[in-house]
Amino acid sequence: MTEDRLDATFASLADPTRRAILARLAQGEATVNELAEPFEMSLPAISRHLKVLERAGLISRGREAQWRPCRLEAGPLKDIANWVERYRRFWDASFDRMADYLKELQTPKGDPDDRKN
Repeated sequence: MTEDRLDATFASLADPTRRAILARLAQGEATVNELAEPFEMSLPAISRHLKVLERAGLISRGREAQWRPCRLEAGPLKDIANWVERYRRFWDASFDRMADYLKELQTPKGDPDDRKN
């Protein structure tokens, strides 16, 4: 994945309306009118959001007669997941080290014979 595509994907995901549109499209294809229903904004505003998502490669729009369904294109999301995975491994290792340290702090120190009295 190129840096430009990664930037475009993250920029697209930064907006809650666009994330909600993607969540809806994860359930299946939808028209612009169907995607606009839950929002209190104009159809041109929804169309602008769709154009951002389309430029980022997150959705595609087809043509079936008069119907122009939008569909989710998950490839860029997979690329994001792969990018984040590198950092998940870092955090997992950090949490493992912290867990080991906390166990060490909870282990009583000193001579075992001193603790029996």
